[in-house]
Amino acid sequence: MEFRPFGKTGIEVSAIGYGAWGIGQSQWIGAEDDESIRALQRAIELGVNFIDTARAYGDGHSERLIGQVVRATPERVYVATKVPPMNLTWPAAAGIHVDEVFPGEHIRRSTEQSLANLGVETLDLQQLHVWQDDWIGQGDWLETIQELRDEGKIRFFGVSINDHQPDTALRAVREELVDSVQVIFNVFDQSPSDELFPACLEHGVAVIVRVALDEGGLTGRITADSEFPDDDFRNHYFGGDRGREVEERVKAIAEELEIETDDMAGAALRFVLSEPAVSTVIPGMRSVRNVERNVAVADGNGLPQEQLEALQGHRWGRNFYE
Repeated sequence: MEFRPFGKTGIEVSAIGYGAWGIGQSQWIGAEDDESIRALQRAIELGVNFIDTARAYGDGHSERLIGQVVRATPERVYVATKVPPMNLTWPAAAGIHVDEVFPGEHIRRSTEQSLANLGVETLDLQQLHVWQDDWIGQGDWLETIQELRDEGKIRFFGVSINDHQPDTALRAVREELVDSVQVIFNVFDQSPSDELFPACLEHGVAVIVRVALDEGGLTGRITADSEFPDDDFRNHYFGGDRGREVEERVKAIAEELEIETDDMAGAALRFVLSEPAVSTVIPGMRSVRNVERNVAVADGNGLPQEQLEALQGHRWGRNFYE
């Protein structure tokens, strides 16, 4: 397992972390708790020391499972969670005052609940689950974060950037208000490399990458015929003609890289890990098999330069919310 500095915090985290949305049993449908626990345990056995969850994942179910596993392991595991927006709106709309989304009392209540769910006294990383730079200078959220730090309830603080809107956190990074940012970055959505990643490197802000596999699109297993349970968010994400589009684009990538479609996930993860600004990548891993396959790429070997350049040509600026 390769370990990387987590910004300027002084800790090092595994290059592959554990994304725990899928084990919350909501929106991502199909997780079984017994298998989720086995996957978490196997990840830790293989060196994963960073787990990212949120209070919104199954209304705390993901946090409770993680707490059960982490409390029982002797290894040091860093757990990151998130405060849900009070108005329950993802992504954060522009022009909304922060008091409608993250008033200080809401941040404190959510932090206390996450501590209880996890069964710990301190959160390694508390994040706001949506973000707009307009909120800087508004409300009492920043004062509350500092109070929670002073009380020992959180160690570090970060924001989870709105999907496909990396520039909405540039000011927070440049003013060094955050220890970390969490952002979507993958072969299709390469926009964070334009301005966000250079700013994070300059200011020592850690980068957590989510959706590195495009919610499964870059695994080679999404096709024009893919179907999901009725209440699974992927019905919208891959709705319309997107299944076919993804299938064709992934086939073209595999052909250019001269790899099998089944090897796409590993190449996609190595693409992300080849970015110097990235501290850790947090693919969802609901099974032991997926844990073992994903952790295998965390060996410190990125993609060859010619493959990185080839993949830059597959940037896809689709409208994800159309």
